Amino acid sequence: MDAGKAKAVLAGQLLIYRTKPYEELKGLVDQVEAYDVASPDGLAYQIEVQVRWDDEPDGNIRVTGAIDDGGWHAFLPLTDGLIVTPDGTFPGE
Repeated sequence: MDAGKAKAVLAGQLLIYRTKPYEELKGLVDQVEAYDVASPDGLAYQIEVQVRWDDEPDGNIRVTGAIDDGGWHAFLPLTDGLIVTPDGTFPGE
């Protein structure tokens, strides 16, 4: 798996969640979405995105994404994520 390409694909998928308003993300808490995507050059990847409370309900929301190519990387996928505060900002950025 090309880590650079995989990270770029995952970043694109997390951007979808980054653009959602806090209230919409709040409705996704405790859900896991798993799906397949293809990179621009046609490589297949598996994505899993989890949305959960970062610390306490109605506080910050943590969105974590994982990506692998279905091979042995599935046991140790690349991950990335973001945190959204109730006012819609991203702490640490």
